Amino acid sequence: MSSSESNLTTGSVYQHLIRLSIPAAMGMIFNTLYNLTDFWFAGLLSDQSLAGVSIAGSVFFILLAIGIGMQTGTSAVIAPEIGAGNETEIGGWVDEAFSLSILFSVITMILGWLLADKLVLFLGAEPHIAPLANQYLDITLMGSAAFILSFMAAGALMAMGDTTSNRNVLMVGFFANFLLNPLFTFVLDFGVRGLALATVVIKLASALYLFRVLAIKTGRWVKPSFRFSKWLALLQQILPASLNMLTIILGGFISVAYIGRFGSDHIAGYAVGLRIEQVLLLPALGLNAAVMAIAGQNYGAGNFDRVKETYTKGLTIGLAMAAVSIPVMLFLSPAMMSIFTQSDAIKQTGASYLKIDAIAFYAYVVLFLSVALLQSIKRPLFPMALGMARQFILPVSINYFLIVVMGYPMITVFYTIVSIVVISAVVANWYTRRILNSFSNSTSVVATSSSK
Repeated sequence: MSSSESNLTTGSVYQHLIRLSIPAAMGMIFNTLYNLTDFWFAGLLSDQSLAGVSIAGSVFFILLAIGIGMQTGTSAVIAPEIGAGNETEIGGWVDEAFSLSILFSVITMILGWLLADKLVLFLGAEPHIAPLANQYLDITLMGSAAFILSFMAAGALMAMGDTTSNRNVLMVGFFANFLLNPLFTFVLDFGVRGLALATVVIKLASALYLFRVLAIKTGRWVKPSFRFSKWLALLQQILPASLNMLTIILGGFISVAYIGRFGSDHIAGYAVGLRIEQVLLLPALGLNAAVMAIAGQNYGAGNFDRVKETYTKGLTIGLAMAAVSIPVMLFLSPAMMSIFTQSDAIKQTGASYLKIDAIAFYAYVVLFLSVALLQSIKRPLFPMALGMARQFILPVSINYFLIVVMGYPMITVFYTIVSIVVISAVVANWYTRRILNSFSNSTSVVATSSSK
């Protein structure tokens, strides 16, 4: 933990941003390609299987919301401790986050089994599609602990300035998926269940590896701990981040439900288009992880000017990313959709989504970095409130009026998404700069031990 690479409070901010964001982005790219691989193999089974896995993926995002909340919350409490020089506290925080992850895993698995059938039907799955979606979900919910623990360990390592280890497991997982998917799906004839089983096996191995890396860095193996004052401090960071992600997922449910009024082909097209867009956004998400780690450590060290610098330079790098990705979305979307399906209806829907959402690409970057910055300085409530408005309240009300009341076509949903994202990015940027400008220029160390 004394490695210079773990210390993000000195040195070039640009260099730290690039050094951390590249492996983080590469890991996310492989993770999304992993998901697209599942879609590809599902498409080899049948268009119905592709639609089922697409709908199951929307439900499965609930589990990811908990995992991302654990990752964000764990990083938010550990990074300032490192910046403030309180490295002896890190092992204790990892223990508390581990125990909390197990609890969340059990709750998620039980709720998933109780609600999955209802959510699949809510998303508009037809009678011949719903059983396929449920087959995928039954297996993945059994592996809840592997998913959530992987996220938690990745968050702890990210706070320590290590985004490489998570990249490694995601990269290896992608290639393992290419081997296990055909084995379980076709050779052993598990069908859609085989896709889910491969994912659970790979995530379990990933979690074990990441905890091994944590043990090396902290000099100790993780152990259960139940200090509720620490749990409360973690929950103050985890719950807003998870609820923010959950509102994104619920908003996605609503969007899928509105799109589902026009048929499962449109759901599949939107789901595949969304995954392709995520691949293009992954460099920005890698940058997002870097901003959170750098800003968190410098916040703990009281280097407030450096926190501002991290945000500003992150936005500059994000603009360069947008200049590359927007033309790809505008001109190559039909070709990219053709990789996953031969259905004209699915291809047309996905390509339309990508072309329209290209307008909002940089707005997504601004949103990501603003949320990361606010979470890193332990101000997670505004991102949660903005997420509720952006992902749930506004899309539900606007799309209900336009689609249900006025009878507008399906593509209206895409224009609604773009409009809301652009407005939200402007608001997020304004609020983040307002908070940053309120910081004192003092270099005194911020008290980060309020939970001790």
